[in-house]
Amino acid sequence: MCETCGCNVTPGNEHLVTGDGAQARTADGRAAVEVLQGLLGANDQQAAHNRQHFDAHGVLALNLMSSPGAGKTSLLEATIAALGAELRIAVIEGDLETENDAERIRAHGVPAVQIATGSACHLDAHMVHDALHELDLDKIDLLFIENVGNLVCPASFDLGQHRNLTLLSVPEGDDKPAKYPVMFRAADLVLLTKTDLLPLLDDFDPARAERFLRQLATDTPFIRLSVRGNDGIAGWLDWLRAEVATHRERIARGEHRRPSIQSDGVLLHQAATRTSAHGHDHRQGRHDHGAEHQHHRHHTHGG
Repeated sequence: MCETCGCNVTPGNEHLVTGDGAQARTADGRAAVEVLQGLLGANDQQAAHNRQHFDAHGVLALNLMSSPGAGKTSLLEATIAALGAELRIAVIEGDLETENDAERIRAHGVPAVQIATGSACHLDAHMVHDALHELDLDKIDLLFIENVGNLVCPASFDLGQHRNLTLLSVPEGDDKPAKYPVMFRAADLVLLTKTDLLPLLDDFDPARAERFLRQLATDTPFIRLSVRGNDGIAGWLDWLRAEVATHRERIARGEHRRPSIQSDGVLLHQAATRTSAHGHDHRQGRHDHGAEHQHHRHHTHGG
């Protein structure tokens, strides 16, 4: 969790800390941590609200995280090509600037919404909620949220997704799980990408990368793949199919799932939840909201 670089204030939540926003002033006028707790609390409430929409429409939402250039968009293009006739896919793209990635996805006939974060190095739940105005959730089975390329902050912000996916590319080096433990602990699946480069980058040891991952006390699946060579793609596609099926079964039972809060942010999240005056319950992903909300092509708020 970055507490000093300012990335906790994003275009999505800026209204909360400026002007007459709900978090514009702290209780004593000085304690910055209270502002951060307020932002996290508001983000968690919005994330739970987003997840409520996804669940109501049977949408499985996946948060893709990695360093810049790890191959997230290329992976999505290959996935769309393989599963586009089987699953209804949509994408939310997060970048500081440009619509480049969204345009690549749209070229495959898939709806894509680009979020330009400006100086913010991660997406937040408010940004994702705004993007949902442009999507018809009734026509989506699987929503990929491609987060900003960054191995730090995205892991600590709940967007409303059900699963976190982290990409590690061969050119980055096999010690990334050791250097960025928060990101890799947050992952429900780790994808080792660009494995076609292994013969050229023989200092990268996939076994060592996985060993660093296991040292974080996580048993998350570790899949090696190459989009260019189609190596390992089948395992990735099987994982997706299984997740979609499990999600549908979970929704049918009335159950809900949210990603775990990472250790560096858990105290702030807990404090934010305790001090929230909105009556939301975020334990085990429960979210109570008095107003009726619907997401269609045009998004309307009932309260």
